[in-house]
Amino acid sequence: MSGTEKDRFIHAHSKVCKGEAGKTGDWRSSRPQIDPSKCTPMKNQRPSCFICWLYCPDGVVKRSIPVEIDLDYCKGCGICAEECPTKAITMVEEKKDA
Repeated sequence: MSGTEKDRFIHAHSKVCKGEAGKTGDWRSSRPQIDPSKCTPMKNQRPSCFICWLYCPDGVVKRSIPVEIDLDYCKGCGICAEECPTKAITMVEEKKDA
């Protein structure tokens, strides 16, 4: 096979589907919080960046303005906060209702 031909057997077989494991938001000990003054799409009011959406392993970041995170399904892994280039997302302690 030459370098320009594609192997029809090599491709992604899956994609992230929100809620595959059910509502998992109650698993987390910390949750993401977005600072709109630092978030690029929210500051510029136009679609840009969305690195949090790209890296979220659970697919719970909504690629919209304002950027939203579905906390019903967010496990609190913190990857969105770690990858955010402007540090607009911070992880805060989850407060559980007594």
